[in-house]
Amino acid sequence: MPLKSITCKSPSRPKKRVGIHLRSAALHGLAVAMVGLETGAMVRTKPAGSRPKLYYWIMGLTIVRFGVVLSLFSALASAQKMSGFDAGALDKNADPCVNFYQYACGGWLAANPVPGDQSRWGRFDTLQERNRTILQGILETASANKPTRTAVEQKIGDYYASCMDTKALDQKGLAAIQPDLDRINAMENKPALTGVVTSLFRIGSNPFFRFSSEPDAKNSAEIIAGLDQGGLGLPDRDYYFRTDEKSVETRRQYVAHLLKMFELLGNSTDVAAKRAEAVMKIETTLAKGSFDAVTRRDPAAVYHRLTVKELISLSPGFDWEKFFEAVGLPGMQSLDVSVPPFIRAMESVIVETSLDDIKSYLTATLLTDRSIILPSKFQEETFDFYGHVLNGAKEMRARWKRCTDQTDAQLPDALGQRFVEKTLGEEGMKRTHEMVAALEKALGRDIQALDWMTPKTKEAAMVKLRAIMNKVGTKDHWLDYASIHVVRGDAYGNYARTSEFELHRQLQKIGKPFDRTDWQMSQPTVNAYYDPQENDINFPAGILQPPFYDNKMDDAVNFGAIGAVIGHELTHGFDDQGRQFDAQGNLRDWWTEQDAKAFEQRADCLVKEYSSFTVAGNVKLNGKLTLGENTADNGGLRIAYMALLDTLDGKEPPKRDGLPAVQRFFLGWGQVWCENITEESARLQAQTNPHALSEFRVNGVVSNMPEFQKAFSCKIGQSMVRYPACRVW
Repeated sequence: MPLKSITCKSPSRPKKRVGIHLRSAALHGLAVAMVGLETGAMVRTKPAGSRPKLYYWIMGLTIVRFGVVLSLFSALASAQKMSGFDAGALDKNADPCVNFYQYACGGWLAANPVPGDQSRWGRFDTLQERNRTILQGILETASANKPTRTAVEQKIGDYYASCMDTKALDQKGLAAIQPDLDRINAMENKPALTGVVTSLFRIGSNPFFRFSSEPDAKNSAEIIAGLDQGGLGLPDRDYYFRTDEKSVETRRQYVAHLLKMFELLGNSTDVAAKRAEAVMKIETTLAKGSFDAVTRRDPAAVYHRLTVKELISLSPGFDWEKFFEAVGLPGMQSLDVSVPPFIRAMESVIVETSLDDIKSYLTATLLTDRSIILPSKFQEETFDFYGHVLNGAKEMRARWKRCTDQTDAQLPDALGQRFVEKTLGEEGMKRTHEMVAALEKALGRDIQALDWMTPKTKEAAMVKLRAIMNKVGTKDHWLDYASIHVVRGDAYGNYARTSEFELHRQLQKIGKPFDRTDWQMSQPTVNAYYDPQENDINFPAGILQPPFYDNKMDDAVNFGAIGAVIGHELTHGFDDQGRQFDAQGNLRDWWTEQDAKAFEQRADCLVKEYSSFTVAGNVKLNGKLTLGENTADNGGLRIAYMALLDTLDGKEPPKRDGLPAVQRFFLGWGQVWCENITEESARLQAQTNPHALSEFRVNGVVSNMPEFQKAFSCKIGQSMVRYPACRVW
């Protein structure tokens, strides 16, 4: 599950259990690109329909800026400066038994303030920057317009060059987007809405809802269509309803942002103000019908397989049959409607809202989704709200970084294949697989030793564990982009055509056998995930390197860092959500009533623990929202510790940097999470992210582990000795 989750717009492919459900992936990707929100897989979001629904579930819960690591960049000087453990990062004036995070990271935090173009800056981000620099080199070479370029080099090179040509974007003004704006403005009646929404979906903008393919939750071998809530411009549905002073001010600033976007479009201030208020009203209605982030964590709550006729009864004002036919699914009989109340809210908007106000909403959606390839003034205004206001970033990121990320998002396999060719190492692959095997063995022992689980459920759990498939390092099959026409100088059209390609690819999966070799993130991504419906763990090449894994490091540090990552992903198969899926990835209750109750009691301990943590002055973490990730963090580190002891086989390694192996193990864990963050971003993360903030991911886990307390000689009553300790796995 994502080590860090998105902070702005959510990706377009519908997905259950995603903590943030905003208007589109394009906007999140745009905000990430402009603000520097390094959020793991979510950084590389795709346009509407680009990924199956499960992806967003995974992104919201299972993908964890966590991963396994290979020695990918040993030949690079920058790689030599980054290792799995940094003695200089320690704050030796801090007491590890009082605040282990400060002890592990204090030196690093003092030396690494948040850059002006970022809202958070941690060791994940430094690695992503390294990866991005490698991608830039690939793209700069490919963008040289030489006749000897391969077809793949032409596509990624010309896509990148077109994005980089800001002078051309400014000179064209609104010319590129004008046909789509005209299509919206040309609607003469509400029946015309279906055709306009369809056209927007094709080019990667998805107003109102998200729609794509997904495995049927109760029969994972069957790929069906999935319809999910979406359409919001604020980070979470609760942003529309909180009454605290900060939330009220954020809504005011959002409306002001919309007003400015309409002014940039050429509207007078009075007209722009009315249009902005209309958009806010529509989004508030949609938010009322949306499930909150905690509700969406329940897989049963977001699964409703309905017939098309039943869907039509929820919203007869939208021509669903026409929409399905237009996107290539004529005659479809049934689909998963994740949130039926949202579809009814959408119907309320269609029936009760004037046609002009609906046009304003569609226009705002399109402008925001496309701002990175619009004139600079649109990019700057979008950054000002999503980057500065919501996340506290002081400046927009360099254009090359944003265009590199967008190329990776739109042509992931074309660029990813080149990345893997340049970076992937055999030794790291071998050792990584060995670590995965060691962690799986440790988890099996942990399950068998549980005193609260009955033999019947243990047996089923072991069947599931043995069925987990491991995808590490690279893909077996790369996508063929031969049918995509990438035109140098046409940034807007390139985005539209690549978006339509991915929408078609995802929808063509419906009714076909489930392709378990596919990935839900690009290979340069610094992240990893567990997929409950595929029952597999996935570690792309981008994260397989220091600080997570280092061939030069001792086993203690590697197991504390990447070992805990592996354990985290494996544990997701048995967290409060993953445990609801069986070995085949089907939503099925395989627990006895007694075991389920025992699990929930132990999970509730974690809910209470993490709900006690406070950030940004007065914002409490949401222990229910973060339960899955907290369960995986606590279980993952414990399992990694067991695997380390197995590997050491009773031997005590010599001290390194003056530290014994057991202390280095926990420091390997702590230093992965070193991160500075703006107050604005901390507030946003606490309210929307299914992951706890870094400090609490570290301290929350070690305070539950007697092994940690023994390693550092902590005493009862100190902060890192929690009583009673929480433990599920």
